[in-house]
Amino acid sequence: MRYSSCPMKTITTTEELAEAVEALSRHDQITVDTEFMRESTFWPILCLVQMAAPGIEYLVDPLAPDIDLSPFYKLMANEKVLKVFHAARQDVEIIYHRAGVIPHPIFDTQVAAMVCGYGDSISYDALVKRTSGADIDKSHRFTDWSRRPLSDKQLAYALADVTHLIDAYEVLSTKLEENGRASWMREEMDVLTSPATYDLHPEMAWKRLKPKTKKARQLAVLIEVAAWRETEAQRRDLPRGRIIKDDAIQEIATHMPSSEDKLSELRTVSKGLARSDMGRGLLAAIKRGTERDPKTLPEIERRDPPPGWAAATVDLLKVLLKKISEDEGVAQRIIANSEDLQKLACDDNADIAALKGWRRELFGEAALKLKRGELALAVEGGRVLTFPRAPSADAVAWSANSERKSNGRRRR
Repeated sequence: MRYSSCPMKTITTTEELAEAVEALSRHDQITVDTEFMRESTFWPILCLVQMAAPGIEYLVDPLAPDIDLSPFYKLMANEKVLKVFHAARQDVEIIYHRAGVIPHPIFDTQVAAMVCGYGDSISYDALVKRTSGADIDKSHRFTDWSRRPLSDKQLAYALADVTHLIDAYEVLSTKLEENGRASWMREEMDVLTSPATYDLHPEMAWKRLKPKTKKARQLAVLIEVAAWRETEAQRRDLPRGRIIKDDAIQEIATHMPSSEDKLSELRTVSKGLARSDMGRGLLAAIKRGTERDPKTLPEIERRDPPPGWAAATVDLLKVLLKKISEDEGVAQRIIANSEDLQKLACDDNADIAALKGWRRELFGEAALKLKRGELALAVEGGRVLTFPRAPSADAVAWSANSERKSNGRRRR
């Protein structure tokens, strides 16, 4: 399906936006994209909104001084209109942060493409090429979208991100229905539209750092300093690294400096920071960490390599995953990653997506059968085959032993 051409004019007033939203609201599906900048800020700066439906297409300038985006946010919450995005997470995050609204219902063509076997995280231009044969000029990929005025070529580039999207949606939605996977897509969209996916809690910021320390006081300091940095970054609207770098938090947690002088001695902390108001806030966070009750600390999930007795199982699970992915036409990455397979090798009840919902049906149950010796792998004519088998007494004993070891690891 092709869209009509339109002059490169952006909507700059609330009245124009309301008229555009009214026109778009008459359609069952619309396509949406945003352009934003966040290199020098914590919160992304919304610079352009693109929307289209058959026969109509709009560019909206959120930076225009006389525009209120309320009509746009109302459209995003309109349950009668399906919003089609590609790689929607950052678009949804921006809308949720600015308006407290999560677009719903939505359809993410990148996720749908993974479910339909187009590969891992396929780019928009590659998906359009494969679904409609159209070529998209990506020469303006690195445009500074906050600058004004934007050229006609830049605006045309931005508009192309929605004018071809409906073709991709139609191809993918048809394939999902034909393959009986529409319910899989709904599961994925439930996660994508959950507020929990976008809530930023400073007390959870430490998880981004993947701490390796096993000492309670060091972990407590790391948690408190990471929370302090997250709060400061949000309050000052600066990237986290502009407050302090990740490696500085790790070094602070190791040395736990208790004074300006000791803080300034650290390689990763500047003397200017150590002696500033922000430095005093950092020292207060360190103090909270050193005084924190170890009983209040979260349990750290260790990401160690699988034990020797499980390494071979991981290798077999990788073969099984690759076979199922190829046979079913589903990207491996959306089913399970290497970390998931390591957890699964050690624990039949691992808390991983591969053992839930459609992933369990597609891969998880077969993986558990493989571990129990109820499923075998073989190669014939260069292809990997699976076939059922009765587990031997040795396989049953090994499975029971591995489960005991897994339980022991969890208790420790």
